[in-house]
Amino acid sequence: MKKSITTPRAPGAIGPYVQGVDLGKLVITSGQIPVDPANGAIPESVADQARLGLENVKAIITAGGLTVGDIIKTTVFISDMNDFAAINLVYQQFFDEHQATYPARSCVQVACLPKDVKLEIEAIALRGDAL
Repeated sequence: MKKSITTPRAPGAIGPYVQGVDLGKLVITSGQIPVDPANGAIPESVADQARLGLENVKAIITAGGLTVGDIIKTTVFISDMNDFAAINLVYQQFFDEHQATYPARSCVQVACLPKDVKLEIEAIALRGDAL
């Protein structure tokens, strides 16, 4: 059974896709850029963008009935690999704050991202009882 996930706590899709998909055992988010869902603002600093991107992922995972601790895989797309250390620090703090095991992760540099943001983050979460 596949269900779309939508929440006002994350930015709405800016194209023909959904914020996330609930597959029963898995919740998969679309890539989340650091747009404040309340007002459309994009923070200036890469650290603030990383935090907001992660908060947007969390909102979708939560709307799917899971927690940050259920995230098993993330992919982080960044526009400048020189920002990796700053993003990595925020990423570590985010998962530590939620007392979550770090998920597997890929991080790649890309040429450009929507709205000229510095990063985009997607995640896959697994229902704890699905193991």
